[in-house]
Amino acid sequence: MAAKGRDTEKRIAALNRRARFDYLIGQTFEAGIMLTGTEVKSLRGGKATIGESYATVKDGEAWLINSYIPEYLEANRFNHETKRARKLLLHKREIARLANGVNREGMTIVPLKVFFNDQGRAKVEIALAKGKTAPDKRDAEKKRDWGREKARIMKNNG
Repeated sequence: MAAKGRDTEKRIAALNRRARFDYLIGQTFEAGIMLTGTEVKSLRGGKATIGESYATVKDGEAWLINSYIPEYLEANRFNHETKRARKLLLHKREIARLANGVNREGMTIVPLKVFFNDQGRAKVEIALAKGKTAPDKRDAEKKRDWGREKARIMKNNG
């Protein structure tokens, strides 16, 4: 029988909830992330934010820019910079696919979440995304509101 709980599910360290509202999400990728020891300890605390961060491709390597991982207070002088650029670990084909999406199609690489997989390794879920316009956002909001209203009606009548 499989064990239930933290071992079988992914433990989310940071989530970009705004990304799905601001962008039309295309293809998603799961990337490893190069971290120092204090960054991993701090991520396990769950106080990291990726709301304003983005990824870019430079010299054939993918980088996560502007992500915030707070200092690990118990590590005094061996601490890390909180907003440094962090290298993403992807296959060459995946990096080429990301670069093509950005250069040719005008898309953005958006981080969706940072999590720990079953082996305890930190991973980042990134996506090729296209920015939504104001009418798209209004339309999504109308659909969401109608879904809520429909659920209320069904609950009262059902």
